[in-house]
Amino acid sequence: MATVELRFSAQPEHVRTARLVAAAVARRAGVDEAVLDEVRLAVGEACSRAVGLHRSHGVDAPIRVVLTDEEKAFSIEVGDEVPLPGISGSQDASGGARGVEEDADGEDEMGLAVIRGLVDDMDVSSSGVGGVIRMSWPTTPASLLA
Repeated sequence: MATVELRFSAQPEHVRTARLVAAAVARRAGVDEAVLDEVRLAVGEACSRAVGLHRSHGVDAPIRVVLTDEEKAFSIEVGDEVPLPGISGSQDASGGARGVEEDADGEDEMGLAVIRGLVDDMDVSSSGVGGVIRMSWPTTPASLLA
């Protein structure tokens, strides 16, 4: 299992870099070429969401992106450090609680809806220390690529 971890300050211009890194690592992990655009778009949406949450809540901590090449899957976790108020420990937020409480314009919910449309295997969780979007895609074993 190979892992790449990327941390960047909550600046919109860094989202493009995260997308490029995610696509390169996904390609190397064996994600089908036809799916790479979906990986790029999903990572861009997840990172943009995290950047927006950090900026709107004055959080100076970096956004964390963890890319993992597992045996039969490639997974990405995008983490923010914006806690849900009054929550301690992990809790599945399904995107709803944060979206309604923290973003009256519905931008947060729209971003999650876009990601759900791009990724079959997705999980959104929030806790008292922040939130994580986990996404994964199947990979083709290296022996079949040769």
